[in-house]
Amino acid sequence: MGDMTNSDFYTKNQRNDSNHEGGFGCSLMELRSLMELRGTEAVVKIQEDYAGVEGLCQRLKTSPTEGLAGDATDLDKRKEVFGQNLIPPKKPKTFLQLVWEALQDVTLIILEIAAMISLGLSFYQPPGEGSESCGTANAGAEDEGEAEAGWIEGAAILLSVVCVVLVTAFNDWSKEKQFRGLQSRIEQEQKFQVVRGGQVIQLPVSDIVVGDIAQIKYGDLLPADGVLIQGNDLKIDESSLTGESDHVRKSADKDPMLLSGTHVMEGSGRMVVMAVGVNSQTGIIFTLLGAGGEEEEKKEKKVKKQDGAAAMEMQPLKSAEGGETDDKEKKKANVSKKEKSVLQGKLTKLAVQIGKAGLVMSAITVIILVLYFAIDNFVLQKRPWLPECTPVYIQYFVKFFIIGVTVLVVAVPEGLPLAVTISLAYSVKKMMKDNNLVRHLDACETMGNATAICSDKTGTLTTNRMTAVECFVADVHYKEIPDPSSIPAKTLETLVNAISLNSAYTTKILPADKDGGLPKQVGNKTECGLLGLVLDLKRDYQTVRNQIPEEKLYKVYTFNSVRKSMSTVIKLPDGNFRMYSKGASEIVLKKCSYILNEVGEPRVFRPRDRDEMVKKVIEPMACSGLRTICVAYRDFSGNPEPNWDDENNILTELTAICVVGIEDPVRPEVPDAILKCQRAGITVRMVTGDNINTARAIAIKCGIIQPGEDFLCIDGKEFNRRIRNEKGEVEQERIDKVWPKLRVLARSSPTDKHTLVKGIIDSTLVDQRQVVAVTGDGTNDGPALKKADVGFAMGIAGTDVAKEASDIILTDDNFSSIVKAVMWGRNVYDSISKFLQFQLTVNVVAVIVAFTGACITQDSPLKAVQMLWVNLIMDTFASLALATEPPTESLLMRKPYGRNKPLISSTMTKNILGHGVYQLIIIFTLLFAGEQIFDIDSGRNAPLHSPPSEHYTIIFNTFVMMQLFNEINARKIHGERNVFEGIFRNPIFCSIVLGTFAIQIVIVQFGGKPFSCSPLDLEKWMWCVFLGLGELVWGQVISTIPNSKLRFLRGAGRLTQKDEMTAEEEMNEDQEEIDHAERELRRGQILWFRGLNRIQTQIRVVNAFRSSLYEGLEKPESRTSIHNFMTHPEFRIEDSTPHIPLIDDTDIDDEAARKNSSQPTSPNKNNNAIDSGINLTTDTSKSAASSSPGSPLHSLETSL
Repeated sequence: MGDMTNSDFYTKNQRNDSNHEGGFGCSLMELRSLMELRGTEAVVKIQEDYAGVEGLCQRLKTSPTEGLAGDATDLDKRKEVFGQNLIPPKKPKTFLQLVWEALQDVTLIILEIAAMISLGLSFYQPPGEGSESCGTANAGAEDEGEAEAGWIEGAAILLSVVCVVLVTAFNDWSKEKQFRGLQSRIEQEQKFQVVRGGQVIQLPVSDIVVGDIAQIKYGDLLPADGVLIQGNDLKIDESSLTGESDHVRKSADKDPMLLSGTHVMEGSGRMVVMAVGVNSQTGIIFTLLGAGGEEEEKKEKKVKKQDGAAAMEMQPLKSAEGGETDDKEKKKANVSKKEKSVLQGKLTKLAVQIGKAGLVMSAITVIILVLYFAIDNFVLQKRPWLPECTPVYIQYFVKFFIIGVTVLVVAVPEGLPLAVTISLAYSVKKMMKDNNLVRHLDACETMGNATAICSDKTGTLTTNRMTAVECFVADVHYKEIPDPSSIPAKTLETLVNAISLNSAYTTKILPADKDGGLPKQVGNKTECGLLGLVLDLKRDYQTVRNQIPEEKLYKVYTFNSVRKSMSTVIKLPDGNFRMYSKGASEIVLKKCSYILNEVGEPRVFRPRDRDEMVKKVIEPMACSGLRTICVAYRDFSGNPEPNWDDENNILTELTAICVVGIEDPVRPEVPDAILKCQRAGITVRMVTGDNINTARAIAIKCGIIQPGEDFLCIDGKEFNRRIRNEKGEVEQERIDKVWPKLRVLARSSPTDKHTLVKGIIDSTLVDQRQVVAVTGDGTNDGPALKKADVGFAMGIAGTDVAKEASDIILTDDNFSSIVKAVMWGRNVYDSISKFLQFQLTVNVVAVIVAFTGACITQDSPLKAVQMLWVNLIMDTFASLALATEPPTESLLMRKPYGRNKPLISSTMTKNILGHGVYQLIIIFTLLFAGEQIFDIDSGRNAPLHSPPSEHYTIIFNTFVMMQLFNEINARKIHGERNVFEGIFRNPIFCSIVLGTFAIQIVIVQFGGKPFSCSPLDLEKWMWCVFLGLGELVWGQVISTIPNSKLRFLRGAGRLTQKDEMTAEEEMNEDQEEIDHAERELRRGQILWFRGLNRIQTQIRVVNAFRSSLYEGLEKPESRTSIHNFMTHPEFRIEDSTPHIPLIDDTDIDDEAARKNSSQPTSPNKNNNAIDSGINLTTDTSKSAASSSPGSPLHSLETSL
């Protein structure tokens, strides 16, 4: 306790100083050190130092019931003394930092070095006397002026590098800015209920100040630290701060400390805010993580001022585990919460592959050029290497090196990451308008691949405006709300009290905003429906609540997903207790032993009466899509007082008052949206807590199930019975039997939802892995939202916890916005594909031209600077133009691409190769016959530093024209005929094409030496444009060729297969060819081959099992050999103990496999392969081979 007293001494001293400045009875440091305490320690401290919470409120000049007065000067003063409720964001990277990062690109570094060498050498003038003997090297330097211009190429390369860097940096910078805008928008969305001047108002979290009285309820994310004034059954999940997963019970007399960043899991209450922003517990951790740079420095100074003990006391932040979890929580914005998105994965792989190819090509180019030069000069012409000629030779070598780098630069598609970024950022911006607030960029693109949507019912498919339409009261089933006079007065009074008191006091029905509009429902919508019933019965719930304010409620059992009911206990004037209860009718009726009859007296309610009631009242209500709620009560004697914690004995023997049927009408636009989803190949499933009849009725109204279809509608109980084995464990193959037909899961618990989502995602039934989107609003939906590929949270009805776990927030809670998200997601995917199709054509052509040109004519027809221009315009501008295509409805008319569909479809491959062929033919014709056609000087074999030739200018110009027109072709990737369709809907595209054209004219006419261009006359320009236009005609020709004719393209787009072969496996591939020869050569190995054959037979069995899986996966020839089988990770044969099979072992296995194949329905008895992609393990539990590379068979098979 030594340090306690120490710090007390310190805080008392502190108090005297601060009293004057703030005029408040507590200083900032005092409150901070108070919030460090937990549990009883805190209670004692508050009692001793402040005379309880009321005393604390007085010192902070606030009232526990009325809150702050809310006048501006007071609020500003509070912000000044205690800080604002903001955690200053990390400083964004400055533009210069981004420039520096862009410069780290390897290709750019190579280019810079090459340019520097080139520049340095161009200023070096070799001594004159040796020039003759240096041979070819000097042929170009006759014209002195030209020799001077040697530096231009180096300078131009440097300039273009600068351009590339600036563009990249600017893009990153604007992306960062957009992201910050998005973050601040998300932060503004979060509001909190605060009492000010006696009124409950919603405030943006950043406006909360110390001394505010905040109302907290189930599902809130606490925005600041505070002390509980009064609470009902409050449970908090503090795992984000402490790492403890158990929920912590909070109460004003035992543990009143509430911390920011923790989640309210149950109950409700009021707290007085004690610390905000950087002074709250989360804020302190943040500053430790260095979120606010300046704050940290100030803090350190403060800490130094205090004596050691207090300083110690400030640090016990549990930062070991707490810091890290919280860190995760908060960084959520910057890290994607799931593994790399599908698209990013495919793109990275593609870029790496292209890069490797480019590197190889450029290396070969350089080697060929150097060798050719050396052989030509020193071997064939037998020239000696003279020291004075060295610089000239080096200059040549540098030129060759630059050509090599050029090939590399053109090969690497720098535009890819750019296109993705632009496309995503553009989509996210536009999706805002469609009520989708995207929190993780990649979610937008994943959504385009979605194959299943598991949606909530309430609020998403329905309007979430509950109205009571039927009720069963006093033994009569009323089809509409009865006249109050027809209900016994006693029953009516009990009913009104039961509804008014046993509901959250925050739930209200307010008058409509607009005249003639519907009254506004605030709070829990089901409770609003019940309160509406009270108003329909011409009674007022507010008067009842005023008689018994919230503090007087004796005990509240709040609603949670286990209880599925809510109960409130009040103390009657005579000392006895009465408990009101309400909840799902089938659950509450089971606990009822009595029911109020037609005169308002309780009569016995037996199980068989209950069954009759379910049949006659509840089922008919549910079948017309109503949610049924039962309201009941029970009286207890006050002496002895019941044990309130023994819930099972409290919540029994109730007396039913009435059953209400509440309707939540389907949103008018939902059926149409669901139809669009089904057309787009997306299965919509409804997962709801409602009973099965209601759920089915709504599902039919929405069009989720059509009459006459074969589908499943089951409830949570039945679902669990079907998917769990005898031990109660969930089995994947059991889920696989359920989910494909499942359309409605009713009365489901949050775990059911999570199990279903996980089951669908992990399933290997279909050849494509399912991509699942989930909507959720409740706190308990958190796990399912996190597990899903894309989690949608409700912006209006959703709790903060749900929003925290989600990827996209639906700001209007509407299902049809999800369809918009699908459309945008597919659009992103298509935009990237369009760009790829365009980009790869440029790359293929440019690389081949540069490579062959360099090898045949010793000089690339396309110069380094020209290549950079092509790369820059083509990449940057084309990515802008093609990535901003607006989506069309037609995107929803096709099935989703799955996870393992290659990025480059066969149509795209056809287009790339087709256009590549056209462009190569034209360019090579121009290169080798251009001088005869146009009657100009040949530009081939030009010596070093010779002036730019018209010949090569025509080639460059034609090349760019072809790219421009091919950009228009690239707008369609599914082989559509009309490439101009909707072109004017995209002004960016039009302006970029025209702009590029204009700049190209400038470059050719006035580019001169830096761009190696000489001006062309009109006729030659017309020819260039004409050859470019040929692209459009040729595009039509290509789209006439049917894909089926081009068998060889099938494998071409498979670049992005998940399992790329590693080097070792490629080796295996090579050995495979030898294998067949050796089969004849070495008879001694026959035994082995027999064993291998056995395994192959098994593979065939498996093939039969999963033939559907193979269709989408590989070229027919690739699985013929056992090696391949092993090398594809998807088909690992799982086994816990790798061992070499003996031959007879395989026999057993073989039969087992056959046995299995003959009865595919029998559940697999062996479950160790349940999560692996394939169950080859059979009853003998000895697998044919284990594919772990360490296992003996693997090494044997490679050595075969």
